[in-house]
Amino acid sequence: MTVNDIANILEELAPLAHAEDFDNVGLLVGEPTTTVSGVLVTLDTLENVVDEAIAKKCNLIVSFHPIIFKGLKRLTGSNYVERVVLKAIRHNIAIYCMHTALDNSKMGVNAKICEVLGIQNPQILIPRKGAIKKLVTYAPLADAATVKSALFAAGAGEIGKYSNCSFNLDGLGSFKAGDDANPTIGKIGESHVEKETQINVIYSFEKENNILKALFESHPYEEVAYEVTTLENANQDLGMGMIGTLATEMEEKAFLAFVKDRMNVSVVRHSEFLGRKVRKVAVLGGSGAFAITAAKQAKADVFISADIKYHDFFQAENQLLIADIGHFETEQFTKDLLVDYLTKKIPNFAVSLSESITNPIKYL
Repeated sequence: MTVNDIANILEELAPLAHAEDFDNVGLLVGEPTTTVSGVLVTLDTLENVVDEAIAKKCNLIVSFHPIIFKGLKRLTGSNYVERVVLKAIRHNIAIYCMHTALDNSKMGVNAKICEVLGIQNPQILIPRKGAIKKLVTYAPLADAATVKSALFAAGAGEIGKYSNCSFNLDGLGSFKAGDDANPTIGKIGESHVEKETQINVIYSFEKENNILKALFESHPYEEVAYEVTTLENANQDLGMGMIGTLATEMEEKAFLAFVKDRMNVSVVRHSEFLGRKVRKVAVLGGSGAFAITAAKQAKADVFISADIKYHDFFQAENQLLIADIGHFETEQFTKDLLVDYLTKKIPNFAVSLSESITNPIKYL
């Protein structure tokens, strides 16, 4: 398999188009056509991780965090980022990063936290807006089924657990072909009325190029009439954080002790206890202070995240318990998620879980 083959498999889980605008995801080092000898999965790509890849004869590192985040103006080995990139290049090791593309996946970082903590029926905490589009097109009655099938095959018409969804309305379309036209139906210079079906389908924004390509290739007309609209509807299967419920409610202190045990955490920073039972839990891996308001609006009893600043804790406002368990700690099981996913997708391929410790924070 090539680097590009592995990348395509990873994009089925977390399309790169789902990453945040500020992020740097995808293939950061290496060539997509390189044949892969083995994959090493890590949370961070540091020098010791590259050394591990060399020792394990893995020439592709799949990393959660991007080693290159800002633009590099030179490669002189003057800092850890440059040293990692130089070492990877010298040893022909490719580096592929997922970061917020996986954060936004309904089967990604936050789903894994929910799994570890036994949170049931998890739903996206902050669904992505502006990510659903609607296509309206018109096809002759005899060709409507063919056009719809092509659109469905390209990914249109998927709503939650349902596929091949569309709304169709029969009517009359009219046109007059110009002198240099090549009409499929009708004659040049004559007005023509044709029985047509109006086809309405929605789709996730990253599928647009494939869907329009399918439309043009399947449609019989020389000129295809269509409209594309971005909807205000939030995509419930895409977005940051997750929220769900515990099988059994717990006391606040007991719940935090449970979190420390399950998440292998030595220290939990938290807001004031409210003396309530914990049943509804919101989580967001990594830096998640921006989601405190959403967690309150969703009536969460506890919000678990990381990198919560001093003043952010005031936002609890006696409405929920905020728990900061550490950045690395919230994301540490992400590499297990990726190893499991790749192993299932390519069971006869060498996929290794990195044993390197990349957490830069130590506790006394």
